[in-house]
Amino acid sequence: AGKRGISRELDCILVARDRSGQTVDAVVGRGALTVAQLERHLLPRLERQVLLVSDAHAAYRSFARKHGIAHEAVNLRAGVRVRRGLAGAVHVQNVNAYHQRFRQWLSRFRGVASRYLPNYLGWRRALDGGRITTAEQLLRIAIGVIHSER
Repeated sequence: AGKRGISRELDCILVARDRSGQTVDAVVGRGALTVAQLERHLLPRLERQVLLVSDAHAAYRSFARKHGIAHEAVNLRAGVRVRRGLAGAVHVQNVNAYHQRFRQWLSRFRGVASRYLPNYLGWRRALDGGRITTAEQLLRIAIGVIHSER
């Protein structure tokens, strides 16, 4: 991208993780995250009594308010990494660590077309949870997916 930070030149990938490592991720479009994208990709996956913890992006605050979801924001730009909230320590380090592992893993491919990003997200999600530890397991899963699509 020719610009730093969030721009229409970059794909926006939404990642949500709980404390146990369960992950929801989706390529939601280009540019800054919107409430409509959160409604489409995150809302169907949230339980009703969830505490949504996010960075300070306004779309999360609007989304949570609109749907009556408890929300805590951490302002990373102000240097706040962890806050004490009603539910104990509130942070987004689990998601940030996932982003870092994803970027590091993806860099070996020397660039990926946007249309293939969902495939790479699924591949990384399978590897990240430690569910796949051998090449044989990966091949069995891949073959199972191919046969189930026919």
